[in-house]
Amino acid sequence: MRDRVVFDDDGLVPGIVQNATTGRVLMLGYLTARSLELTMETGEVHFWSRSRQTMWHKGATSGNTMRLVEALPDCDGDAVLLRVEPAGPACHTGSSTCFDDGFDQGFAWLEGLWATINQRAEESPEISYTAQLLDGGTAATGAKVIEEAGEVVEAAVEHSVGTSDDRRVAEEAADLAYHLLVLLAERGIKAEMMLDVLRERARPNPERGADS
Repeated sequence: MRDRVVFDDDGLVPGIVQNATTGRVLMLGYLTARSLELTMETGEVHFWSRSRQTMWHKGATSGNTMRLVEALPDCDGDAVLLRVEPAGPACHTGSSTCFDDGFDQGFAWLEGLWATINQRAEESPEISYTAQLLDGGTAATGAKVIEEAGEVVEAAVEHSVGTSDDRRVAEEAADLAYHLLVLLAERGIKAEMMLDVLRERARPNPERGADS
């Protein structure tokens, strides 16, 4: 890895941090040879702070560490892509990404929901609906997934004949997505694994053809 990276005259190379689950770009930092070595050795991202002129273990103070999934130099070796699993917000403003405009958009918002569900699993507060579902085990979470899936289909059928609007279908789909994530959390299965399967299925398969 070290031999494939080209450092500039100051001994630095840009490190582009990407959420390995969502694909979202989180931040940009700078790496020295030593910080890159520490990142690879410890499995957590280390940068070089140009303002403080010192090594910087991301999240060492805040707890918002970044677990390294893989490090990939670009084609010229003058930048490194760091694919990570963040333990919290990437930005010092509290945003999940330094390239955010104050709120999560699109499917990236599910990252925050997934983090909340896992937090409920760890803390199990009595007033939390999510915690109550998790405490019910697979029977409870599974029953809700089946129930919500049926309601999505019902809303879609009503939509097809004009007796249900777009909002109703979206609401039922949201309920299904939430309960599916709770089921995964209850079983200790990372949502990332589901996304990995989708990525694998999206790749061309010579046996099934490119459009499979």
